[in-house]
Amino acid sequence: METEKKTQTAAAQMTDRDLSEQIKKVTKESHVRAENTELMMSFQKAQVTLPQYKLMLCSLYEIYQALEEELDRNSNHPGVAPIYFPAELARLESIEKDLEYFYGPDWRQKVVVPAATKRYCQRLRQIGKENPEFLLAHAYTRYLGDLSGGQVLGRIAQKSMGLKNSEGLSFFAFPGVSSPNLFKQLYRSRMNSVELTEEERNGVLEEAVRAFEFNIQVFDDLQKMLTVTENKLQSCLTHSTPVIVKTLQIPGTLINTSPLLQMVLGFFVALATVSVGIYAL
Repeated sequence: METEKKTQTAAAQMTDRDLSEQIKKVTKESHVRAENTELMMSFQKAQVTLPQYKLMLCSLYEIYQALEEELDRNSNHPGVAPIYFPAELARLESIEKDLEYFYGPDWRQKVVVPAATKRYCQRLRQIGKENPEFLLAHAYTRYLGDLSGGQVLGRIAQKSMGLKNSEGLSFFAFPGVSSPNLFKQLYRSRMNSVELTEEERNGVLEEAVRAFEFNIQVFDDLQKMLTVTENKLQSCLTHSTPVIVKTLQIPGTLINTSPLLQMVLGFFVALATVSVGIYAL
């Protein structure tokens, strides 16, 4: 009986020392806050819009480009090598495919990101040079989060935006992972095997919290961008309505309209397109 108790205590202590469990514990509050941002709530309610999704993809492109370039550069570092799974987890190519689907072949010229995304990327570049083991925290936060909710969020996005198939949703697909649950177990095991000093471990835990904070800031900034854009469009529509009515009553005068009016008319066309379920812009 005593031996059994000692074994259970030892097992509990080992679990408490697992890096994956420690990260889960210290980021619990941040995780809840991230799930309750307006953007993530839209996903959970199956109300994500095309503008929301497209802007999110732009930020994910910048974030994963920075993360994966730093992981590639530090792939032989003892703090990175055990959790380096580019064939199974790399997202950049998938995001590029989605961006081309929504924005067209010149999508690179159309990528727009908020300040929070740029700060996130700067941090990834910084630790890639100064503290590569901290990349553990960001890789765990991003990849396992995407892998955990990928299939569900993909279906939600498809339904919310009225997409007829999986085109534009490559980000959510992990063709190199046959069993997400088994792979997550392997990933956590590899992560827990990384040898860290106490100072390095504490640094990784702090970085995990920071990773969630960066994501929350990105979600909030994206929503602000959308709100500002919607307000500007509404203002354009309000102030331009009399001009539009007059122009539409005079055949042939559309050629002479101002760029602002053309933009507003373009918005009407896009709105009508969305309303009938054709979302591949």
